[in-house]
Amino acid sequence: MIDALIAGRIYGQVEERSGQNGSVYVTCKVRAATDDGDFIICNVIAFNDATRNTLLGLGDGDSLSLSGALTPKVWTDKQGKARPALDLIAHAVITAHLNTAE
Repeated sequence: MIDALIAGRIYGQVEERSGQNGSVYVTCKVRAATDDGDFIICNVIAFNDATRNTLLGLGDGDSLSLSGALTPKVWTDKQGKARPALDLIAHAVITAHLNTAE
């Protein structure tokens, strides 16, 4: 894993889920720009209460920055082309979005 800081926008909806042992976590996707003008999707999971609550206050298209443990991966699309993917276990989040719950 890589200690990373990524910035981008929420892509789709933020979802809260529960594990088999009762642990609560949040998942979402972040669309981050690359240096060549393309975008990459980062799959995010958060277990920390503050990070989870902040992410739950965000919606599709909201800007944010996340730090955490990043794992790069590769997947193959329907045309057989290798595509990059990122998985991030988020430890902290920064956003300009105001959370009305706080």
